[in-house]
Amino acid sequence: MADIRAYEDRDWPAVWAILQPIFDAGDSYPYPGDIAEEEARRLWTRAPEASFVAEEKDAEGSTRILATYFLKPNQSGRGAHVCNCGYATDPAARGKGLATALCRHSQDEARARGYRAMQFNFVVATNVGAVRLWQREGFAIVGTLPGAFAHPTHGFVDAHVMFKRL
Repeated sequence: MADIRAYEDRDWPAVWAILQPIFDAGDSYPYPGDIAEEEARRLWTRAPEASFVAEEKDAEGSTRILATYFLKPNQSGRGAHVCNCGYATDPAARGKGLATALCRHSQDEARARGYRAMQFNFVVATNVGAVRLWQREGFAIVGTLPGAFAHPTHGFVDAHVMFKRL
């Protein structure tokens, strides 16, 4: 299984290699497909409170980053006790339980930082794998935004707000 650790600046090339094709595909994040690398870096690693990577060592001892997530307050001030996260997994590493591991790690990390709840603001309804995973991890759909996401192949699809008390 992969080890999850805090993001370091030297990780950026590997993280960008995961994020760029996901953002470009346009089916799970609202970011533009042509987002500038520096803007993506700011959003994923500088604006959040913390970012993490999941890495795996091979037989020779070299490591490869397979997935990443960020953690940040969902709102400021009186809403700062609820956090928000974003997750991304290298498509070649899917099916290894990384998303589940990242979700559980992020909940533990959020509790340790004093958050009382976690909210996902914009889970694209056609991303059924993510919706199923978050529900399996105890998140409830607390709202649906009709036609809020411009999917490149399905047109305007719903986006869910998902929530879990920690």
